[in-house]
Amino acid sequence: MFENFDHTADLGLRVRAADLATLFAEAAEALFAAIVADPATIQPREATTFTIPGTDPDDLLFDWLRAVLFQFDGEHRLFRRFEVTVNADGLTATAWGEPLDRTRHELDHEVKAITYHGLKVERTPDGWLAEVIVDI
Repeated sequence: MFENFDHTADLGLRVRAADLATLFAEAAEALFAAIVADPATIQPREATTFTIPGTDPDDLLFDWLRAVLFQFDGEHRLFRRFEVTVNADGLTATAWGEPLDRTRHELDHEVKAITYHGLKVERTPDGWLAEVIVDI
């Protein structure tokens, strides 16, 4: 016997910023604030650089967040500070953080994936708005 049931295992992140580069940096901060109970425990000791090609802001945000999440999943790296540059060909970024230390970093949500569901990046009268849903 089997049956279907509704199950919500998602977390939505909404970010507002004056410019696109800040929006992408703050979206990554929001992601790690969901992963770690207290992001202030992450020390920005080591830099990791990223180059993400693309022209569509929605796809670029998806690929950017997927890249930093991969660093957490694959390399067990946590990030706290981000410097992002967005241009016509994509984005370049530097993220500062450190390896996960379970004695100092209490994990909050297990983020499994970035989703396209409900993903949007749009210009607003005050700057930019992004919404992204992550699978937890």
